[in-house]
This record gives sequence, structure tokens and C-alpha cells, in this order.
Amino acid sequence: MKITTANKKSIEVSDSTFSAPFNEALVHQVVNAVLSGARSGTKAQKNRSQVSGGGAKPWRQKGTGRARAGTIRSPLWRGGGVAFASSNRDYSKKINKKMYRAAIRSILSELYRQERIVALAKPTLKAPKTKEMVKVLKENKLEQESILFILDEIDLNLHLSARNIPNVEVATVKEINPVLLLRSDRVV
Repeated sequence: MKITTANKKSIEVSDSTFSAPFNEALVHQVVNAVLSGARSGTKAQKNRSQVSGGGAKPWRQKGTGRARAGTIRSPLWRGGGVAFASSNRDYSKKINKKMYRAAIRSILSELYRQERIVALAKPTLKAPKTKEMVKVLKENKLEQESILFILDEIDLNLHLSARNIPNVEVATVKEINPVLLLRSDRVV
């Protein structure tokens, strides 16, 4: 298979990566897992074992005329723990590596079929200037869309130049995920 570059040249790519059928159910499952893993789930109260204090009995067991009490951190007491305290929740879902890779292959294949993937020689920016990045986008006719640049290693000038442009993201190969690929109009 061949992917055309911005200047109408073509490069040879792997058939196994860019000819996989689109598996919507698998992609949905992986995207759902990625988005679920990003949730924080931070809400919690302290139960009676987590509240500080309460080492000794407040008064002796018998002879005071009061109800027996073992700790001042009982849920019945003011300042005590919550009876059925909620804890931090982990929303992450397990996805097998083979499923994740198959979903990425499926997304890349679909991007190729829709001609939303573009190959480009890595732009060399002399300084981290947004103006230079806008110039690169205009030269390659990419200024009107949301764009994801995928690099093999991070280029600081490119990253700093692109971060102030709306709808332009820069990621390395290790940082890409299905959500990032699907929300971009073009992948470069």
C-alpha cells in the first residue's frame, strides 16, 4: 500500500497495518477503556479505622451509669468515622494488549481508507515560533483542520511552536491512543 505525502509523493507502508477491517465494537470497547482510565474517582470519607485518635476506652466498662463505649471514633460519636464510608473508585478497565493493538490497526486502516492520514517529512523549525508552524501548516494545506502530528521522538521546537495553535496536537509514537487518533481530522 502507498500513502501519499503532502507534496504528492508516495511511500510504501505495511499491508498488515493499513488493510485491517474496521471493527467498530472493538474500537468502541478500547476507547471506552481509555476514557474510563482517565477518570479520577476521588470521593471518599473516613471510616472508623481511618479517623485519628481513639486509642483508649473513653471510660471504664462498668459502674459509671453511662452506656459502654470502646472508642471515641465510633460512628455514633461526633468526630467519629462514617458508618458506611465511600472509598476512592477505580474506573479503569482491563484491555488485552492484542485487543489494543488490533484497535489501533483498525483505526489506522480506517484513517487510510478515508484519506485522513498524511505522510510528511519532519518539519525542521529553527526556533520555537508559532508563526513558523503556521507557515508549515499553510504550505501543506493543513490549516483548516484539527491535526495530530505523530513523531518518533519529541522535537521541542515543534512541540513549543504547535502548542499555541488551536486544534493542533503533537505526540510521540508512545503517547498515541485511540481517542487521540479518532478526534483528529488529519493524522500527520
